[in-house]
Amino acid sequence: MTFEPYPFEKLNTLLADVTPNPELEPMILTIGEPQFETPDFIQKALKESTPLLKKYPKTAGESYLKEAMLSFVAKRFSVDLKPAELVPSFGTREVLFNFPQYLLFDKKDPQIAFTNPFYQIYEGAAVASRAEMHFLNLTEANGYKPELDEAVLKNCDLVILNFPNNPTASCLSLDELGAWVILALKHDFVLLNDECYSEIYTDAPVPSLLEASKHVGNESFKNVLVINSISKRSSAPGLRSGFIAGDAEILKGYSQYRTYVGAASPLPLQAAAAAAWSDEVHVAASREVYKANFKLAEEILGVKIPEATFYLWIKVDNALEMTTTLYRDYGVKVLPGEYLARTDAHGENPGRDYLRIALVENETKTKEALLRIKKALNKDAK
Repeated sequence: MTFEPYPFEKLNTLLADVTPNPELEPMILTIGEPQFETPDFIQKALKESTPLLKKYPKTAGESYLKEAMLSFVAKRFSVDLKPAELVPSFGTREVLFNFPQYLLFDKKDPQIAFTNPFYQIYEGAAVASRAEMHFLNLTEANGYKPELDEAVLKNCDLVILNFPNNPTASCLSLDELGAWVILALKHDFVLLNDECYSEIYTDAPVPSLLEASKHVGNESFKNVLVINSISKRSSAPGLRSGFIAGDAEILKGYSQYRTYVGAASPLPLQAAAAAAWSDEVHVAASREVYKANFKLAEEILGVKIPEATFYLWIKVDNALEMTTTLYRDYGVKVLPGEYLARTDAHGENPGRDYLRIALVENETKTKEALLRIKKALNKDAK
């Protein structure tokens, strides 16, 4: 198998011979990792659970963790899932990589479609599954919303959406998500929405594909799955706690497959994760921080505040040159959009000439970084 280097590896290569301005404090806005302390109550739950290290964890997860996840879905999305309709996971990255391999294993000529730009694990899963890939390009022209010819869709086995979207920060409405559910049923493909940014919204809560499935009458979630995680919502990526939920028939076989994968979460992590999933107060506080950061971006860069995520997706004349300039002259490290996308059959790379900027620092650092970016953009415009 041959995999593309990760975007951050490409960035390291681009900047390998570039020396950042030594007079400025480095600002790293490349990775979607909240730079805030994990809330004390979550840390406390972890510390108090260390005696559980003497026990093997179940692949299926402890009942208290699953109940916390089911309760989260019920409270947040008004969707009452049955226990068979949710499987806890060791984060979501492992699911995004191994679920397509499980699902597509018996397909003769598997085909997978996913949003472009994308989280690179989607592509890795397609490679590992020997699947033909189709890109759902997200462009300014289509409002960063996925479009694909139904002639292509009817041959797909799996379609992966990612809304709220990384990196474009676009969202789909309940009706727009519902339209994709209808397509999944019409053409009998599995539809998976990566919803890891669902809780980082700036105003109104964003919908889940599970809600959309019920909205269009698919009460059993046939062919419909979502994944979610506490990494962003709880500033706790190290807990590696996520889930996949939806079609119970698909999850039944996948759960059995998982017993062979060896991705069980250690019991102290499960205890801390259950505490995180059960609390919304700390999540609301985090949203206010990210919203304040977006307001700064609106004031300083004149960008529109997105509905969700903590990313800016900014168009520039030459993203690779601007990335180098920002690092060399202003000490700010960002990610070129083309590293997060692929060039399609028509020669279009929807990430080209874009920068992804992760607003994951506190307001003081965010303001300083944005002011430096503004100087660079203004200088480039002259």
